[in-house]
Amino acid sequence: MVDAVYSMVKVGSLPPVGHRAIGHRGAAGDGHLGETVNLPSFLWLWRTAAWSMGLTLTGYGLLAVTGGVLAYTRSKPIERSAWLRPLHIALGSVLVLLVLGLLTIGIVGTLGEYGTLGHSLHLLFGLLVVALVLTSAWSASRIDAERPWARRLHLTLNGVLGLGLTAVGLTGWQVVQKYLP
Repeated sequence: MVDAVYSMVKVGSLPPVGHRAIGHRGAAGDGHLGETVNLPSFLWLWRTAAWSMGLTLTGYGLLAVTGGVLAYTRSKPIERSAWLRPLHIALGSVLVLLVLGLLTIGIVGTLGEYGTLGHSLHLLFGLLVVALVLTSAWSASRIDAERPWARRLHLTLNGVLGLGLTAVGLTGWQVVQKYLP
């Protein structure tokens, strides 16, 4: 670590205040850092991830409620509120953005800390959740009276997504424990 700091000082590439230089171990595992990248403080990154995950879980719950109300009003002769379907679509769009943001945070954070990906099952579960969310959004865009399969697929994917979010949350908690003091 001292060698890495010395080389940054020597080259004049100290990171700005509030940032830290992140690198990965040399190929020989000799304790020397390889190339360095200036990244924001990881505490800031993990806080953003925690908030994003909390909002993702909240959004998933709200989507379940609004989707349930949509299904109920479709099965009964009840008039549906005009704002309900647009709200459901907007919540789904926000969920897609949050999950893609979490994927970005995870990749940046892991590459910054380790220099490579794949240090835990969290990556696998995270990629699964991203695939489920994107496929669910696609299937939602296909829902129509002529395509009854799209609604069934959408509901099935969302059920599996609940399990995926549970898995990614538990493995994410394990990953974050490595970074906390």
